[in-house]
Amino acid sequence: MDTSTTSSYTAMLVDGPLEGKTVATAFLESGDPRPRLELNTDQGKHYVYSRAAGMEFAAPGDDRPTAVEYRFVETVFD
Repeated sequence: MDTSTTSSYTAMLVDGPLEGKTVATAFLESGDPRPRLELNTDQGKHYVYSRAAGMEFAAPGDDRPTAVEYRFVETVFD
């Protein structure tokens, strides 16, 4: 698989209210993983997660990760 043409990756939520969940997330236009995620719920709030250090790659030498860890920052009520 050529990850240089991959447009999304898996965000792994490692703590907080969505611990253990994963979501598909698009790369930034620069090709970097997003530094921050805001995940909406249907309950009048959204969760903010920040990128952590953990990354997974499909193969050695890939330039884009297939999965990135995110840590919980805060809950924002709408």
